[in-house]
Amino acid sequence: MVPPPPHPGLADSAFLKAARGEPVPHTPVWFMRQAGRSLPEYLKLREGVGMLESCMRPELTVEITLQPVRRYGVDAAIFFSDIVLPLKAVGVDLDIQPGVGPVVASPVRTLEDVAAIPDLTPEHVPFITESVRALVAELGATPLIGFAGAPFTVASYLVEGGPSKEHAKTKAMMFGAPDVWDALMRKIGQISAAYLEVQVQAGASAVQLFDSWAGALTPVDYEALVMPHSARVLARAGALGVPRIHFGVNTASLLTLMGEAGADVVGVDWRTPLASAVPLVGERSVQGNLDPTLVFAPTELMTARAAEVIEAGRAARGHIFNLGHGVIPSTDPDQLKKLTEFVQSYPL
Repeated sequence: MVPPPPHPGLADSAFLKAARGEPVPHTPVWFMRQAGRSLPEYLKLREGVGMLESCMRPELTVEITLQPVRRYGVDAAIFFSDIVLPLKAVGVDLDIQPGVGPVVASPVRTLEDVAAIPDLTPEHVPFITESVRALVAELGATPLIGFAGAPFTVASYLVEGGPSKEHAKTKAMMFGAPDVWDALMRKIGQISAAYLEVQVQAGASAVQLFDSWAGALTPVDYEALVMPHSARVLARAGALGVPRIHFGVNTASLLTLMGEAGADVVGVDWRTPLASAVPLVGERSVQGNLDPTLVFAPTELMTARAAEVIEAGRAARGHIFNLGHGVIPSTDPDQLKKLTEFVQSYPL
C-alpha cells in the first residue's frame, strides 16, 4: 500500500522537528492518553460501547482521536487504540474488563500456544487503515502518532492472563522456558511491527512503542532477553522513514538501552528527572516528563514545574513535552488546556 501524500504543513510540524533534532518554533506538546480518559465528550461517546469495540469502529476512533486536538490544540494526535487490539484482531480470546484491564481467556504456556497465534496482516485490521486514512485527512498539518505495544509488555498480558504487578509467570517463562519465551517474543514482535506498518502506510507520521512494564526488568535481563525483539520492531518502523518514540515506566536504569534499541526519541517517565535522563539517551531526543498528578496542583505550581521540565529539555538533541505517564481519568481538561498553552508560549 502506498501512503497518502503528506500534508505540506507537516514540514513545519514542531513535533516532527523536535523528534528529528531540528530547530523548533516552540516546544511541542502532546499527552499520552489524551484521546479519551478525562474528556466529557469522550465519556459521552463511549457510553455503552466496550473499549475494544470502540477501537474497531472507525467513526468512533476518528472522533475520539480528534477530540483532544480540537480542545487543547496539541502538536500531535495519538491514534486511539489499545496495545492488545492486534491480538484480538488475529483471534486471541481476550477482552478489556473495566477496572481490571486486558484479560486473556487462555494464557500462553507452550510452544503450541505460541504457534496457534497467527501472524498479523493488513487484512486483519482493515478498520485501522480506514481510521488512519480518515484521520490524516482531518488532521491536515497536525501529525498522527501510530502506536503499538512492545513485545515484553504484550507478552506479560498473554502469559499472566491479565495485569500483574510482579510479572512472576512472565519471568518464570523467560528464565525457565527460553525456547517458548523466544518464540513468543518473536511472534509478538511480528504482530507489533506489522501493526505499526499498517498505521504508517495509511499515513501516520510517527510511531510510539509502549513497553509499559519493561521497568520490571534488570538491565542485564532486558538487554539479553527483551531488547533484541524490541529492536526488530523499531527497525521495521524505521525502514518506513518515520520518527520512533520508545517509552516505558520506571525505566531509569534502561534509558540508554531503550535508546540503543532503535529509538529516535526516548520517553522518560515522571520518576526520573529529565536532567538526569538526557545524558543517558545520547544523541537522541527526549519526551516527557511532568508528573501527571501536577495537573491537580494550583495552576501556578503546575506551570512552574513545567518550566523546569522545558529548561531541562534544552540539553537534549530535541525535546517533546509530555506527561511522565498517561493522563489520569479525573484530570480537569481545562488544566491540560492551560498547560498546553503555557508550554507552546514558553520562550525558547
